[in-house]
Amino acid sequence: MPQPVQYRGMSLIAHARAHRLVVRKCAACGLLRYPPTHACPWCMELRFTWQELSGRGTIYSYEIVHHAIQPGFKELTPYPVVLVELDEQRGRPTPDESLRIIANLLTPDLRPEAEEKVAIGTRVRVVFQDLADHMALPQFTLTDEPPQGRVWRLP
Repeated sequence: MPQPVQYRGMSLIAHARAHRLVVRKCAACGLLRYPPTHACPWCMELRFTWQELSGRGTIYSYEIVHHAIQPGFKELTPYPVVLVELDEQRGRPTPDESLRIIANLLTPDLRPEAEEKVAIGTRVRVVFQDLADHMALPQFTLTDEPPQGRVWRLP
């Protein structure tokens, strides 16, 4: 059976439970990557270290889920799912390829954010939703920071 991925002696699940967001950092080119693939997608290096992130970023894209396929999500609809470009590697290695993570957009009390508040360019920060004693899920919530770049939302 495969062993859990470790960072500073803890599994990635334990880091999320401790409300820490960590990703792989290439030992050769220094670029961060998520999801944690075996080889760096830019230089193909296999060696890596782990890097803890601030969890701050900008909504790069989003969708509003109106029809939930999984029964557990049906009463939450509509809910926003966001693609967040994280600050640690904004616009690198190219403007089209940077460090991005997908998650739900929640209010500070962990309810789905209102559709009219979701927009590309809006600033967010990570929050952790504790699902069980041993597991937490990284999600995002809006901040009071000014937007970055062009702000756009679905009509």
